[in-house]
Amino acid sequence: MPEQSPSPYPHLLSPLEVAGFTLRNRVMMGSMHTKLEDRASDVPKLAAYFAERAQGGTALLVTGGYAPSWRGWLSPMGSTMASRRLADRHREVTDAVHAHDSRILMQVLHAGRYGYSPFSKGVSSKQSPITPFKPSAMSTREVERTVHDFVRAALLAQRAGYDGVEIMGSEGYLINQFLAARTNDRTDAWGGTAEKRMRFPVEVVRQIREAAGERFIVQYRISLLDLVDNAQTWEETVELARKVEEAGASILNTGIGWHEARVPTIVTSVPRAAFAWVTGKLRPEVGIPVIASNRINTPEVAEQILADGQADMVSMARPLLADAAFVNKAAEGRADEINTCIACNQGCLDHTFKNKRATCLVNPRAGYETELRLLPVPKPRRKQVAVVGAGPAGLAAATEFAGRGHSVTLFEADDQIGGQFRLARRIPGKEEFAETLRYYTRRLEVTGVDVRLSTRATVADLSAYDDVVVATGVVPRMPEIKGLDHASVASYPDVIDGRVDVGERVAVIGAGGIGFDVAEFLLHSPDEELGAWMARWGVTDPALEPGGLATKVKAPPSREIWLLQRKDEPLGKGLAKTSGWVHRATLKDSGVHMLGGVSYEFVDDAGLHILDRDGNAQVLEVDSVVVCAGQESVADLAEPLREAGVSVHVIGGADVAAELDAKRAIRQATELAARL
Repeated sequence: MPEQSPSPYPHLLSPLEVAGFTLRNRVMMGSMHTKLEDRASDVPKLAAYFAERAQGGTALLVTGGYAPSWRGWLSPMGSTMASRRLADRHREVTDAVHAHDSRILMQVLHAGRYGYSPFSKGVSSKQSPITPFKPSAMSTREVERTVHDFVRAALLAQRAGYDGVEIMGSEGYLINQFLAARTNDRTDAWGGTAEKRMRFPVEVVRQIREAAGERFIVQYRISLLDLVDNAQTWEETVELARKVEEAGASILNTGIGWHEARVPTIVTSVPRAAFAWVTGKLRPEVGIPVIASNRINTPEVAEQILADGQADMVSMARPLLADAAFVNKAAEGRADEINTCIACNQGCLDHTFKNKRATCLVNPRAGYETELRLLPVPKPRRKQVAVVGAGPAGLAAATEFAGRGHSVTLFEADDQIGGQFRLARRIPGKEEFAETLRYYTRRLEVTGVDVRLSTRATVADLSAYDDVVVATGVVPRMPEIKGLDHASVASYPDVIDGRVDVGERVAVIGAGGIGFDVAEFLLHSPDEELGAWMARWGVTDPALEPGGLATKVKAPPSREIWLLQRKDEPLGKGLAKTSGWVHRATLKDSGVHMLGGVSYEFVDDAGLHILDRDGNAQVLEVDSVVVCAGQESVADLAEPLREAGVSVHVIGGADVAAELDAKRAIRQATELAARL
């Protein structure tokens, strides 16, 4: 009998026993709200979404949050589990997951004061800083009724075929609000002391266990770092974990940070596995498995967490949006083919905050499994396709067409692939973008794309192809300002690529996403160590400070920077919802001068001459001026090709010169391949 090769990830791929179930590996897809939960008509799409990830090898999956009653809605008419009829509809979801030998939990989440609804109920009447609605405080009887609502939701989940529930006790939602003195000012049996504040989650777990029986996973998501003031102490957190275990919890999942916290916890600038250490701190305090979460996006990182004894399982939500087959690829020795989550939040969390269906920048099929199906192309329909440009749009187009069975040639004028992503990966905190280029490099090999670098395609080169995809991207736009030919002036690609030296005092013209990126590039070194990152954001051991929140340690900036824009509005207003505040805080903490409503007069040896919003003349005595004033599309090939009778498709920046909008570019490419 041939000798079996050792598992590439022995800890990650080993089974785990939980509440009478054998989970086939240590990977859980953490809860993420997709908006597919909010309408009963979307249940088939939700089933397809989870089924693909179960088929991809994920052992345990957790749904987005379902309110136990309408008073606990995240948003009006949002996801709720409060009727048998809806529970019976969910059989389609659970059956789809079970068909692939995976297990699935329904997350029960009461929003409390985070509810985006005038009907929200909270522990107290204290309003959240992130919602416009002030909650009404629950009466003692309403608290008791809410416990019963949680139990009813769990029993309905059991009826629906779910293998258990996750009780959402972190991130600042209702249960977390009960636990922290900052939100719980009650004087009845549900507040006033730490023990009384713990009573609500303990009762929820105890009563669910009694009602649902032993062979039912009760997963409790516990907040290990609140990252807000007047929060839980570490002693209280450990006591809660033990009480929840005693009440019947099967497993503990890690929650990090309230939504109102001013510390980033999942954006791309957060170091990988930045919070695994605090899960490791809790693990020896309890006798049930614990799960590490947040910024775990490769099998190597996950394996190391488990091998180091910091957790019994790892939670990955966004990485399984990026690649549904993450686990299978790891198990089959194909980890180099994993489409890694870059933690940009652009397709997932930013969509959720805009009330849009969640998807993924690097994988537009996420959440759209029933619309963007991966169907092989019958041989008679096989086309000869040329793709011009190897930025995100061109790479996605080439690999999508080739993956569907077409013959593809990729032309790139540069000597390497990547386009604007080659610049993005150089920005401190955006190093993960290199993973996407690593993925596409391998994907080009796997799908057999004929890659021709350092080749500027002509109409003659392209005229024989059935379809030509023009993905030639953008060039920087240079505004009409006198003196831009001065030696101190440079465009952002030249600065980021290191082709020009930048002085100690810098003016950045343009405060969009690129302007903010360039400012960060000029301020910080890439690959910041975890300890330095924690100090900069004020994160510490919760045994030292309640909630793990400390005073920020601000390092002296390496340069003095002025970030400027013509618009008379706050700088960074157009940045993404979930990450924009991080960029603004970073620049503010580094002393960047942010000026809006300015007019640019000219550049000379004295520096950059401007008029402020009041029309006053000012000279910024800078060594360097970096222009980040937008882009212009490059689509020169399109019209000559059309005139030659070639079928042409213009995508990405060549179509619309929006600021590094890789999400739109990759989606355009994917939809084009599916359509043709």
